[in-house]
Amino acid sequence: MNSPHSIARVCEADKRASQPQRTIVTGDPLAVRRSRLADKLLARLFGASLDRRLAAGRAPESSALLAARAQHIVAIRTRRRLARNWENLLRAARRAHGAYNPAIPVRNDRIIAAEPDVHELVRRMTAPLPVPARGVAMATALLTDALSPVYNSRSGNSLAAALQAVIAELDPALPLMSGA
Repeated sequence: MNSPHSIARVCEADKRASQPQRTIVTGDPLAVRRSRLADKLLARLFGASLDRRLAAGRAPESSALLAARAQHIVAIRTRRRLARNWENLLRAARRAHGAYNPAIPVRNDRIIAAEPDVHELVRRMTAPLPVPARGVAMATALLTDALSPVYNSRSGNSLAAALQAVIAELDPALPLMSGA
């Protein structure tokens, strides 16, 4: 006869089985393990550093922290937030065109000149297709790095060229994992 405790255990097991499980692939693409809360928290804490590594081409599956960070930044919600930040930057550059604002020391002229590329970046970031983490990390780095052509007038890189490189990395036809 079933006791109330055994029925409760079965119900709890059914409940756990019905919840989606997040997994992280590290190292060998066939070796899969569940993501840990600690990995997610550390990935958020060291986000900027991990983003720089991903943007430089480091494979997300090479470590648990990179995998957790990649999993976070490629989520559609995170990508939409990043796309909104790019749209806000473009709006601010248009409003302040010709005026220097020390509170927002952006290169308005470069941002306005790269407007078509910003629009294409936003379109790719908000598309419901999976994209490689490297492209998202590159887009984040352009917005957050004070030495990027968005902010630095002495940057030898053109913002349009940097955005085109990001757009190329956001191609949904690219493999999501190295070696794939």
